[in-house]
Amino acid sequence: MTTILQNILLFTATLRRAGFTISPQQNMELAQALTLVDIGSREQVYHAARSLLVTRREQMALFEAIFNRFWRHGADGRTQPQKAPLAPRHKRHSQPFTIVNYMAARAQPADREVEVVDKAQTYSDAELLQQKLFSEMSPQELETIKRLIQEMRWQVSLRHTRRRVPDKNGDVLRLRQVMRTAVRTGGVPLHLSWQSRKIKQRPFVLIADVSGSMEKYGRLLLQFFYSVSHSFSQVECFVFGTRLTRITHQLKLKNIDRAVDEAARNVVDWSGGTRIGESLRAFNRQWSRRVLRRGAIVLIVSDGWERGDVSVLRQEIRYLQARSHRLIWLNPLLGLATYQPLVEGMAAALPYIDDFLPVHNLQSLTELSHHLGKLGQHRSVRPEMRIRHVADPVTG
Repeated sequence: MTTILQNILLFTATLRRAGFTISPQQNMELAQALTLVDIGSREQVYHAARSLLVTRREQMALFEAIFNRFWRHGADGRTQPQKAPLAPRHKRHSQPFTIVNYMAARAQPADREVEVVDKAQTYSDAELLQQKLFSEMSPQELETIKRLIQEMRWQVSLRHTRRRVPDKNGDVLRLRQVMRTAVRTGGVPLHLSWQSRKIKQRPFVLIADVSGSMEKYGRLLLQFFYSVSHSFSQVECFVFGTRLTRITHQLKLKNIDRAVDEAARNVVDWSGGTRIGESLRAFNRQWSRRVLRRGAIVLIVSDGWERGDVSVLRQEIRYLQARSHRLIWLNPLLGLATYQPLVEGMAAALPYIDDFLPVHNLQSLTELSHHLGKLGQHRSVRPEMRIRHVADPVTG
């Protein structure tokens, strides 16, 4: 039995290296299934393993090829124990063991060709990209990040509306329904009907800086906005440099490349100057009453460089915070260990920000997703000066 368990672990480990997703629970289920079938019957073992380990149709050919290498018939027709391959010590500089090399070495001339995608290094590459700064990535790495951002699933806190809906676990009686049913029983309310407040997702407003100082993050921000827009139903997207531009409709296109191109083409001040205060004033006057109702969460992405009047920025960010459920500011420079928000624009906005977070690599986006999902039902306490690891420039 010990030999069988060892072969199961070796078999599933080889499948993982070929790109299969196999959990420890599936290993235990396979071991239990093999106690219920004839272990001497290759067909029964094959079907038991396939039913538990193959989750997609395109994996069938690869699974069959790997299975044939591990569970071979012996002279007596019974399955022989499969030993783990020994490392060839006399070839220290040979290629590392992969499923591609293993299958090529064991293949017979009569075997049909099977397309194999070796994903042995995929996990480690993804881990490196998690920590790497967006500003230091190559074009190939940025393409990978674009795909990973597109696959991200976002969550945001829910809110209780004033509208009530039927709910058997509710806290308030539906008196009209109770009275209707009581008429059928001679005025005696034998059946009680309950209701509770309806739960809906909060609106989400995204405002990004696409000025010259944020140029290297511009298209990544649009891809991030695209991912969020297709995760929620109520999302409004804006960008600004010297003026505010709404790009909500452009990012609703199904093709991400076309959506990003259309949004970028619609912004006339891309990579220009920065007027955060004037752009927020335009948002507050033209859009705030439409998009900030029902407890919206506002997310601003900017490095805080302000070319305009800082007093205007202070006034408008204060107004925006008062009308939103939560005001979050993402700064790509905050991920640097030596960064301090000493520029006038960032220093003026900080007293009115609920959450001051970095957005410099893929891990910071993942942490942002978790943060949004954990936001509470109630409005946050207005912060006086919420700064993450930043000392006062005067007192130190």
